[in-house]
Amino acid sequence: MKEKVLKVLTTLRPDVDFENETALITDEILDSFDIVSLVAELNTEFDVTIGADDLEEENFNTVDAIVELIDSLLD
Repeated sequence: MKEKVLKVLTTLRPDVDFENETALITDEILDSFDIVSLVAELNTEFDVTIGADDLEEENFNTVDAIVELIDSLLD
């Protein structure tokens, strides 16, 4: 699953090294437009619905956090 998340992120922002970044939101690597696009892509890719309650910094600050969010939505 992590590979699929990385593919979505890299398609969205090919200029970012997502494997090594640990503060995507905190360091303002992803902006609000990126997050909206990312949520739409993740919803499609994983057939989940990321709701407004899920739009918290800790859910999107790292690739692992995004994977954990998707995992929790798939359960």
